[in-house]
Amino acid sequence: MSTLLRKKPSLFSSRLSIRQILFRTLGIVLVLQIITVATIWIVAKVRNRKSKKNVSFAHLDLDPVQVGENTLQTYTYGRYLYDAMLAAIDEAQDTIYLESYIWKGDAVGEEFKAHLIRKAEQGVAVYIIFDAFGNLVVPRSFKSFPDCIHSLEYQAIRNPSHFFDPRRYALDHRKLLVVDGKTSFIGGYNIGSLYATEWRDTHLRISGPAANDIAQSFVEFWNRFCRKNQEISRHYTRVFDPAINLHGNDALRLTFPIRDMYIDAVDNAEHTISLTNAYFVPDAILFKALKDAAERGVDVRILVPWNSNHFVVDWLARRYFARCLKAGIRIFGYHTMLHAKTCTIDAQWSTIGTANLDRLSSLGNYEINAEVYSKEVAQQMEAIFKSDTSGAFELTLENWSSRPWYARLGEDILAPLGVVL
Repeated sequence: MSTLLRKKPSLFSSRLSIRQILFRTLGIVLVLQIITVATIWIVAKVRNRKSKKNVSFAHLDLDPVQVGENTLQTYTYGRYLYDAMLAAIDEAQDTIYLESYIWKGDAVGEEFKAHLIRKAEQGVAVYIIFDAFGNLVVPRSFKSFPDCIHSLEYQAIRNPSHFFDPRRYALDHRKLLVVDGKTSFIGGYNIGSLYATEWRDTHLRISGPAANDIAQSFVEFWNRFCRKNQEISRHYTRVFDPAINLHGNDALRLTFPIRDMYIDAVDNAEHTISLTNAYFVPDAILFKALKDAAERGVDVRILVPWNSNHFVVDWLARRYFARCLKAGIRIFGYHTMLHAKTCTIDAQWSTIGTANLDRLSSLGNYEINAEVYSKEVAQQMEAIFKSDTSGAFELTLENWSSRPWYARLGEDILAPLGVVL
């Protein structure tokens, strides 16, 4: 009897066994994910080494469009955008606000730095913000600015207590420039030589009263995270313009209006949705909205880079393709790095900004997007989408269903990462 009692497992040991099984299972999944990521990384490195160094892609030279009291111009080629930004900086008389997630310390980065320093030395108030994490590999010497420049290196975690607050993990993913509160730039372009000629991206210039809204957004971000007694005292009066709205994700407040903007616009679509995004990993609600739109007869087209700079995200995005194609959504793969975050609906609504359609942008990082109601702007955005897709390949359900078994396995193994990416 005593022997039988000793052999009978206790309730505690039974629970311990369940925990052990759970931890071992999680361990196996983690090891498989590491192996899969390592394998994909090696393949990506080999592929990039074999690919041509001279990257070329079509880009349109678009005319400015008048939207109410504002003039809008869209850029799809980095060098042209940088030239316009530098020209605006050179013409500054009062203030320059520049915010960039990544600011490379290369020739283009140095070019911007030199122009900003020159204007600051002339007496223009120059304020710059860049993200610490986004610029980890940028030399510390480059990130050192003279006293005439007001600089803020945004740190997501600034004291030990922040480790226990998920809201504090947000990065500053915004990219904007405002000159004299009158001329502004907003979109997907970071600052660097790579982006000038090798990445396809989209940026918007807004000249007019709407620039006030972007300037005030910069001021509020600066004042929240700058050192004490370094606040900007100037206030820019916001203008409520039904044709141009600015939406910004705020991690500390847990407000994410860009995601809601997309969902509302997709829900209201009647004819066409042309969506371009660098990292397409939507949450369940946004994905369902896109599927529902296609199933009710809307022509939904999604353009993504087939091989982006984040190979794991590429594989996470591909988990959605079969369901997209079955629902009638058309998928296009771009041949080089496509970093744009844009959408046009029913030839009258458009958005251009910094937010990707992944968890980090939708429910995490600080982001900023412009929402524009203009048929003329929408026509230009459709022309850009048509130009981009003419150089892309279209995925079909037949060829996607016949992809190798190991590709399917890799997608399944990496799927849990979609919760955080």
